[in-house]
Amino acid sequence: MSELRDKKDALIATAKRCFNLRLQTNAGGNLSVRLEDREAILIKPSGVGFNECTHDNLQVVHLDGTIEPSEFKPSKDLGFHLDLYRIRKDIRAVVHCHSPWATGYASAGLEIPCLTVQTIEKIGRMPLIPLCPQGGPQTSREISPVFRDEKIVAAVLANHGTIGVGSSLIKAQYLAEIIEETAQIAYVRDTLLAAHGLSTVDEPNYGTASEVTRSK
Repeated sequence: MSELRDKKDALIATAKRCFNLRLQTNAGGNLSVRLEDREAILIKPSGVGFNECTHDNLQVVHLDGTIEPSEFKPSKDLGFHLDLYRIRKDIRAVVHCHSPWATGYASAGLEIPCLTVQTIEKIGRMPLIPLCPQGGPQTSREISPVFRDEKIVAAVLANHGTIGVGSSLIKAQYLAEIIEETAQIAYVRDTLLAAHGLSTVDEPNYGTASEVTRSK
């Protein structure tokens, strides 16, 4: 099989997994993967749900911004996807979801704490990226400076969603799962602490993700 066909299969499978796990409903969010045999990426277009991705509607976009002929509109998030691939050679895939628990934290202006051993090992820290100065959704202007730090593999977008990057679609998608799961755990922890009149508990300290392996 060609690389393009293989990557389409992988993107479709990852999109369906995100949809089935309720990380993304409707036609929002996006995911993309680098095409190694050309200076381009494969990405979901605008108006297509994660459960609706097919070989025929996925778009090929070159890193210079050139979009190969398609009947579909390009994603509104195309700009920051392209920029992440330009600034980080280690990024091979990007998964951006509007998962409810994580987005709830982001909408409250709260950075999701890395509470679990898994979150510390796989992510280390999830910076909260504010809205653009005009109050609209984040663009590459807000997102790219955060990801220039190669230690950062995930971030939460205020009032918007999450971003996970990785060496493959499945690794980036796993980060989306971990972010959402961690947000749920953090909410349960904070609710229980409040119910018992406690303000804090001991948290694990295993260093940052750069100090422990992400390959486990």
